[in-house]
Amino acid sequence: MIALLARLNVAAGKESEFEEVMLGLAAQVRANEPGNKLYTLVKDDEGYAVMELYDDTDALAAHGQSDHFKAAGAKFAGLMAGRPTIHQFEVIG
Repeated sequence: MIALLARLNVAAGKESEFEEVMLGLAAQVRANEPGNKLYTLVKDDEGYAVMELYDDTDALAAHGQSDHFKAAGAKFAGLMAGRPTIHQFEVIG
């Protein structure tokens, strides 16, 4: 399995709009990607992150090529203050 932690840089004052778009994307991922086992938005004192879990590299690639993922990209325009920082992990157990 593959785990990702994506730290997201949300523009100041755009948090509510960002959450709406991100939660919509998360619902689409859960409903349409059988190789995805976790896709959830979290927040701490540093900001937002998405925790993701995929069966394998094929499932991760399918996520990036999905229509809902591509459509969400346009919706994030103006909501982000920079590119995400993505950390990829191999699940051990």
